[in-house]
Amino acid sequence: MDMRAYVLKKAQEAKEGARAVAKASSEQKNNALIKMAGAIRKKAKELQAENNKDLAEAKKKGLSGAMLDRLTLTEKRIDEMAQGLIEIAALPDPVGEITGMWQRPNGMSVGRMRVPLGVIGIIYESRPNVTADATALCLKAGNSVILRGGSEAVHSNKAIVKILRDVAAKEGINEGVITFIDNTDRQAIMEMLKLEGLIDVVIPRGGEGLIRAVTENSRIPVLKHYKGVCHVFVDRDADLHMAEEICFNAKVQRPGTCNAMETMLVDEKVAAEFLPPMIKRFKKAKVLLKGCPATRKMDKSLEAANEEDFYKEYVDLILNVKVVRDMDEAMDHIAKYSSAHTEAIVTKDYGRAMRFLREVDSASVHVNASTRFSDGFQYGLGAEMGISTDKLHARGPMGLEELTCTKFIVLGNGQVRT
Repeated sequence: MDMRAYVLKKAQEAKEGARAVAKASSEQKNNALIKMAGAIRKKAKELQAENNKDLAEAKKKGLSGAMLDRLTLTEKRIDEMAQGLIEIAALPDPVGEITGMWQRPNGMSVGRMRVPLGVIGIIYESRPNVTADATALCLKAGNSVILRGGSEAVHSNKAIVKILRDVAAKEGINEGVITFIDNTDRQAIMEMLKLEGLIDVVIPRGGEGLIRAVTENSRIPVLKHYKGVCHVFVDRDADLHMAEEICFNAKVQRPGTCNAMETMLVDEKVAAEFLPPMIKRFKKAKVLLKGCPATRKMDKSLEAANEEDFYKEYVDLILNVKVVRDMDEAMDHIAKYSSAHTEAIVTKDYGRAMRFLREVDSASVHVNASTRFSDGFQYGLGAEMGISTDKLHARGPMGLEELTCTKFIVLGNGQVRT
């Protein structure tokens, strides 16, 4: 079978699965998710054995320590994967929810109902837990999923998919609801992206290169974020102790995430008081600091930040620091360099806080809280498929509701149009 025929067959299987799971009851979906969690825990040793094959290959290829960490399935991570399925099962089912009804003058009622998107293609790298997370979210929202993980995790992903499909079959759910492309040739992705009419939406999860390649080649709508260039602005009326804690958390707590701060903006009115102790704390935490000219006047040991640096997502212990004249300059900087992911302001001034919320055009905007909270679980969504910096059809962390759309429903009693 050639590559096109192979991928087409997988997509057709997923389409059949989508039709079947769209009709499944909440109880049926929840029971399947809970039993999938049990099966993952029961087969933890088998999963680790398959994961060790991937790790051995990855080490031969010289993958970085960070990539190896993302790839590794420890006992704790397997247990967390299983617990994630249980938590998704406990969430309200969005399918069939009527989000509003209104009556027309002729007595006809018009409303909207939540329905599944259909077949969701997930193209992702490294982390095998995405296989279970994405499957659970899609299934609960009444969708089928067609998974194409990275070649570095193929053994781990195949093992997880087999566990999930076996449970689905036992629970009377069409196995096509979980479809996996196990061919690691990149051409498989290119063939996936041509299948409009079979795949309804594609969600790429990985580095900027992957996401741009998917976006540029897809005939199917893509939900994406290219990168997370996030900012924290320390306002002249900030509680400086609070600002220090927020900025430190936003950069250091987990620098390899897309919601970590990459540039810290500081109002010139508080820069002389705020920056010296903040810089000292960052240095102690091994953060490489790149400063604007005003910042480097206070500490000449800092590297100079250049124009390109402000566009970078470091996903590392590296931080740009810039002193700004006021909030207007801070917002101008964000408008120019931000990836529209997450921005935060630290201030005690209510008016400026509200203005920052209104005028900063990013998927998440925080007042007096770390950018690290930009996450579906932290927002109370239970889980997320990813974080979209698009404006259509979803923006920000994508939970169950974002994996549905609405259709109009009409309730009449014989009305005809004249």
